[in-house]
Amino acid sequence: MQEQILYDEHIQSKTRFISFIGEHSRYDLCLIYGDRFFGKTLVLNMLSNQFAIIGTDDLAEEGYLEQVYRLSEGEADELRSFLEDLL
Repeated sequence: MQEQILYDEHIQSKTRFISFIGEHSRYDLCLIYGDRFFGKTLVLNMLSNQFAIIGTDDLAEEGYLEQVYRLSEGEADELRSFLEDLL
């Protein structure tokens, strides 16, 4: 079977690597800002190999970070607080 490419695009993006230690855990993040994500940011947690496209509306959604990154409530609270200043 022949491969079918659905899209192949090159975009300009800004990438930021940032690491911090919270009260509950350490976080090594890669944030990718670009037009591809509908005004949101691609946030990669390099320690857990998990990622999500996150906007401020997602940070306000109860349980979102816990589910996406498989975090405890305390871990999600400190990550949410940190990301609020970056997104």
